Amino acid sequence: MLSRECHPGPMKTIGLIGGMSWESSAEYYRLLNELVRERLGGLHSARCVLHSVDFAEIERLQVAGEWERAGDVLAAAAKGLEAAGADLVLICTNTMHKVAGQVESVLSVPLLHLGDATAEAVRAAGERRVGLLGTAFTMEQDFYRDRLASHGLEVLVPDEAGRDVVHRVIYEELCLGVVRDESRAAYQEVIAALVRDGAEGVILGCTEIELLIGQEHSPVPVFPTTRLHAEAAVDAALRA
Repeated sequence: MLSRECHPGPMKTIGLIGGMSWESSAEYYRLLNELVRERLGGLHSARCVLHSVDFAEIERLQVAGEWERAGDVLAAAAKGLEAAGADLVLICTNTMHKVAGQVESVLSVPLLHLGDATAEAVRAAGERRVGLLGTAFTMEQDFYRDRLASHGLEVLVPDEAGRDVVHRVIYEELCLGVVRDESRAAYQEVIAALVRDGAEGVILGCTEIELLIGQEHSPVPVFPTTRLHAEAAVDAALRA
């Protein structure tokens, strides 16, 4: 029997710049569809279009520091998504928000910034001092930490050894779909150190980290950026 439920207004189409890595992009797709089904019921699913890049190309540009060229790749993808009917666009990776301005400049539809969605969730939880886990680019450069700080958050990052562990596990394991108990334990040690330094919560600031760490692995609240970004996108897509 087919569902008789219908959405009270037109659902907007979500454009996804994915593939960085596709492991987390698959999580985005699953979450978007599950969230729409939860909110609308029946057989509803998300309206979305995906441009999945070759991550090896992007990773080479990251390591070489050629961020403008990487931004050109993502900007071209964003323009393609808008041409395909996207009403809003998501960059499905924290690290590549370094080029968010470059991507936003070619769009006439909104770019939903992952850092904003995350910061809003942290503030709503009543937290102000948070630890940040992510790639070395995200933890060590200003583009992401400053975005969070613009929302009134104080951001702590692991020490050098902790940053090395977190970054290595992302690129050598999680981006390849490898989830190891030993790496989870290492991340828990990094989280414990951040808590000792005063972190009231921890931002899982790489979209793959949610494959490894959940709330049950942390003594303080964790903020899963993939889920938070997906929730914000569905809010926007269903807003009248």
